[in-house]
Amino acid sequence: MAVRIRLTRMGTKKKPFYRLVAADSEAPRNGRFLEILGYYDPMKDPKEIKIHEDKVKHWLEKGALVSESAKAILKRGSSVEASAATQ
Repeated sequence: MAVRIRLTRMGTKKKPFYRLVAADSEAPRNGRFLEILGYYDPMKDPKEIKIHEDKVKHWLEKGALVSESAKAILKRGSSVEASAATQ
């Protein structure tokens, strides 16, 4: 089972809200996940990003891969080392 850190879409139509989650790479985008790692709200001004850095580090240490969109949010919203998130 390969784990990926990625975004899952929440919210209503035309009002997106995203959760940063650790999920099995074969699970659907809005399907099952292992743990919630944070959230991203692009509708607020300024955009709101909340990340549980200890949980993200835990999954990166276990070998989780990071999606492109999640990587951009991690770089913008946390102090998790960029080198760890770019693996």
